[in-house]
Amino acid sequence: MSEMTYRDALNLALKEEMRRDPRVITFGEDVALYEGSFKVTRGLLAEFGEDRVRDSPISENTIAGVAIGAAMGGMRPVAELMTINFALLAMDQLINHMAKVRYMFGGQVFLPMVVRMPSGGGSQLAAQHSQSLETYFMHCPGMRIAYPATPADAKGLLKTAIRDDNPVVFIEHEILYNSKGEVPEDPEFLVPFGVCNVMREGTDVTIVGYGRMAVLSLMAAAELEKEGISCEVIDLRTLNPLDEATFLKSAARTGRAVVVEECWRTAGLGADIACRIFENCFDRLLAPVKRVSGLDVPMPYSRKLEKLCIPSVAGIVEAVREVMAASY
Repeated sequence: MSEMTYRDALNLALKEEMRRDPRVITFGEDVALYEGSFKVTRGLLAEFGEDRVRDSPISENTIAGVAIGAAMGGMRPVAELMTINFALLAMDQLINHMAKVRYMFGGQVFLPMVVRMPSGGGSQLAAQHSQSLETYFMHCPGMRIAYPATPADAKGLLKTAIRDDNPVVFIEHEILYNSKGEVPEDPEFLVPFGVCNVMREGTDVTIVGYGRMAVLSLMAAAELEKEGISCEVIDLRTLNPLDEATFLKSAARTGRAVVVEECWRTAGLGADIACRIFENCFDRLLAPVKRVSGLDVPMPYSRKLEKLCIPSVAGIVEAVREVMAASY
């Protein structure tokens, strides 16, 4: 184990998988010479050369389409979109082709490809560069979706994604790139899809989050412990496949649940998780499920206004207090 940043854990995963399998290639805007907008592809061009690490035109639709064709042809491409916001320009390729080709070909072809996408707000990048669009992809069957919260999961989930024979949308929160944590050095370290991470065990209330929201939930749980409230914090890790069993079992045991999401509240992921808890644990719940979500507004540029639009530790703490005080 060694301590490294989320960014470096992703970089290590790419290097290990490219060394292991010559079919793994990576391309995107500025990933080669500039080494990526967030420096995740640092050193790849120098080690693997321009045949396997390439800068692409400024065309997300083209990046996705080339990755699909390369995957159908036997390669294992890792395509980078500079930000999840630009994925909107590639939705035809991602939704109509990437997610459906294997089904429409009757399973005769595989699409072992990964599309990496930085996401989330908090960097004062305004309305068109701060969106959380994970539910757009979660709504579409045919693709896997990973969203790591820790450096260890960033490495393990990306390696699993690259080795998967299905297309994977791999989302990375921009605020987490500099976060640090212990990461296994084993090149065969993998984190399986569809298995939640119980980040903290507790008895009074279940907090379900993912990505940066799981990290904030863990911080909120530490604050609530001072008040005598024991929180179980669950990080979803992957949104598809979704490990429903783990958070349902936890919610049934604690009797209370709070779901934290950075995406917009309307038709958000939190509504889906809350509904699953209601449907399966209603007779065990001691209070209604509470949701903590991003506000239904375009992200402001103003730092003070931006903070109001994104869930915070204080907001999660307050939601847990309300759930603890409520009852049926």
